[in-house]
Amino acid sequence: MLTSMPSWQAIKLITRFDKPIGSYLLLWPTLWALWVAYEYTPPWHLLLVFSLGVIVMRSAGCVINDLADRKVDGHVKRTQQRPLVSGLMTSKQALAVFAVLIFIALALVLTLSWYTVALSVIAVLLATSYPFMKRYTHLPQVVLGAAFSWGMIMAFAEIRGEIPLVAWLLFFANLIWTVAYDTMYAMVDRDDDILIGVKSTAVLFGKFDKIIIAFLQLITLMLLIKVGQLQQFNLFYYFALSIVATTFCYQQLLIAKRQRDKCFQAFLNNHYGLFIVLIAIILQY
Repeated sequence: MLTSMPSWQAIKLITRFDKPIGSYLLLWPTLWALWVAYEYTPPWHLLLVFSLGVIVMRSAGCVINDLADRKVDGHVKRTQQRPLVSGLMTSKQALAVFAVLIFIALALVLTLSWYTVALSVIAVLLATSYPFMKRYTHLPQVVLGAAFSWGMIMAFAEIRGEIPLVAWLLFFANLIWTVAYDTMYAMVDRDDDILIGVKSTAVLFGKFDKIIIAFLQLITLMLLIKVGQLQQFNLFYYFALSIVATTFCYQQLLIAKRQRDKCFQAFLNNHYGLFIVLIAIILQY
């Protein structure tokens, strides 16, 4: 019997607190931006606000995603045990959890400048609209990439009071990288998605998926190289990018036969590349 308050187990599952990989994929690029914008170790206040904000908004995005997909998740092998499908949580309870998370995010962002607060509205719109894009476009991964990268724009706005070219280079590098790795993620569900009519880049790219992912990975590296040139980074940064390139090659090997488990493993592997870039940037300052 469900009570008026969902169980901690249900909250943990719907917010993906038990699967921090999504938070890492969102957090590392945000920290790139904080360090590049500040050109030194950012103040603890900003580190705390942006880090917590990333975790909270990622969780809010997961909740709204499950609400949007509650009628189709039962038809997808990977998502059949989600709380709204299994009955562990009701839609009203999920909405309440979402509201609490948005309130926390608002409290965090209100400690920043009004310029950043205004930009945060776009962050909320991107995060909440992404799950519904799967009904209308084969490019929901692009919206997800923008959502995962908008915190970088907010970081520059807060620290510099403007959004310079390097901010947009980082933004698009991460957006394109996100499209690449989330296409790998979508490859896991592609057969199910085709049957139930859910759109994704994996469905759109079809037999050209591996080639297009490789192309997106190449563009990502080119944009990050340009960031290094603008910021006059040293050779260690480019050495780190060469390691990232190696991880991309490894991911291509994993997805070669389009096996579900291997595609998911390739998706998870991107966390290491993003973290390597973060370490390389931190060491520049």
